[in-house]
Amino acid sequence: MSTANLDPSLDAATAHGAEHEEEDHRMFGFIVFLLSESVIFLSFFVGYIVYKTSAADWFPAGFEGLEVREPLINTVVLVSSSFVIYFAERFLHKENLWGFRAFWLLTMAMGSFFLYGQAVEWMGLPFGFTDGLFGGTFYLLTGFHGLHVLTGVLLQGIMLGRSFLPNNYAGGEFGVASTSLFWHFVDVIWIVLFILIYVWQ
Repeated sequence: MSTANLDPSLDAATAHGAEHEEEDHRMFGFIVFLLSESVIFLSFFVGYIVYKTSAADWFPAGFEGLEVREPLINTVVLVSSSFVIYFAERFLHKENLWGFRAFWLLTMAMGSFFLYGQAVEWMGLPFGFTDGLFGGTFYLLTGFHGLHVLTGVLLQGIMLGRSFLPNNYAGGEFGVASTSLFWHFVDVIWIVLFILIYVWQ
């Protein structure tokens, strides 16, 4: 008979170590996924720069440039949400579920505000997806990023719902940590997009 079978605490420690090893592998896989997403966005950024610097007529006919004020407000809200979701994680580490839920829900609200602002901007623009290189690249870049924001908000909703299940986070917080990392990624990507599209006109 092995020593492990005689000592239940040894079995528990082994299982606990295996659990953390599995969690580390999941986070590594998630980081690889984000890196692959980064490559996609990078290719879009390069394409946008090449098109903008080489196109004779960049903006659609009769259009002089994008309004910056409202997108800037949306940018401040979205970037600030990275700090809010960080505090939500800190509350969860301290096992303060109500603090976690409040800040997590605020993050969702800020992400939803960003999506609403983007939808309002789209509806007010005088050009469409097929109106020249700028029209196509603008809707492609902002739309693809908006899809990521929507995905982040949905993931946050799932994590918020899970917080009401008894002992749900007793085995670890991979879902919360990965969702938070995804949200930081989305925010950083938008900063680059904002500079390329709205600042560099």
